Amino acid sequence: MPSYNNIYLSPPHMVGTEQNFIADAFNSNWIAPNGPNVIGFENDLKAYLGGHKHIVALNTGTSSLHLALELLNVSTGDEVICQSFTFTASANPITYLGAVPVFVDSETDTWNMSPELLEVALEHRIKHYKKPKAIIVVDLYGMPHKSDEINAIASKFDIPLIEDSAGALGSTYFGEKCGTLSSMGVLSFNGNKIITTSAGGALIVNQENIKDKAIFLSTQAKGNAPHYEHSSIGYNYRMSNVLAGIGRGQIEVIDERVNTRRKNFKFYKDSLSEFDFIEFLKEPKGFLSNRWITCMLTNSYELREKIRISLLKDKIESRPLWKPLHLQPIFKDCLCFLNGVSEDLFNRGLCLPSGSNLSDDDLNRIINNIFKTLKQD
Repeated sequence: MPSYNNIYLSPPHMVGTEQNFIADAFNSNWIAPNGPNVIGFENDLKAYLGGHKHIVALNTGTSSLHLALELLNVSTGDEVICQSFTFTASANPITYLGAVPVFVDSETDTWNMSPELLEVALEHRIKHYKKPKAIIVVDLYGMPHKSDEINAIASKFDIPLIEDSAGALGSTYFGEKCGTLSSMGVLSFNGNKIITTSAGGALIVNQENIKDKAIFLSTQAKGNAPHYEHSSIGYNYRMSNVLAGIGRGQIEVIDERVNTRRKNFKFYKDSLSEFDFIEFLKEPKGFLSNRWITCMLTNSYELREKIRISLLKDKIESRPLWKPLHLQPIFKDCLCFLNGVSEDLFNRGLCLPSGSNLSDDDLNRIINNIFKTLKQD
């Protein structure tokens, strides 16, 4: 019996040119945060996102969200509306500031925040408590959210909107890049993302003075003095010049990475098309997903688990869709506005290996394993 290597869900995929930028950092001994690679990576991202936004390269996507909330003056006792169907890092920064998350469920077209429930939630909180300080919407698994509807509701209630595009670099909404669809956006370059800096993130803002303030806060809020002078609480959040070098190499191949992930999605969808009880998320008109992670829906929790366990036995990593945050123990006491969509998706959905470095043999091995399980069921 052949001995197979592990197939991972979304591993890093290096291109090789990263080493040139890293070598520049080492040769100049510019290892610490800030530096030419950081500035260069910010400029690369700015150009890729259309040139009309300002970028701050930071050490994680989570810290980028934290700074976004800090810049909006979120503080103790405030409420922040947050998508429930997402990773915990979308909501954790709310609690860092002593604020409270209020969770809103998803809709079925994109699996992202339901505009209808968002409006219900905002009307309820304004009537029964006070106006929420911000809204965090997510472009889940690379699929853009319903930007026009969500932005219209945010504008109607005059509440700032933060777009968590941690996994959506390269996705577009009617031609506009995800991360730029509101006044503040967030990206992640964690090791499992479509491009990586090992660990890293970025904050996307509209105005240069907001960028300057974000840089100030991300570098321990050091004042303009020959000594260390601090009139504000700051954070050690700036990206390293070494890691930014990895990002400079990675951003050169972002379009290729998007194309490959979309091909992976098509391969899975086409290969499993004979099974009418297996579903894949479609792109609404005008939406383009980078298909960072290919997700399929089965017709039951039991089948989902059979597939997952069979893949695991074959050293193939898969994972249930996100457990909604309103079901997480740490957020069990938080207010939530629900329609059952995210809980159903969690129970029936499975993330499949989606890396841009999957070989044809890898993909066929995955599909053959799934076929074996489906034919037995």
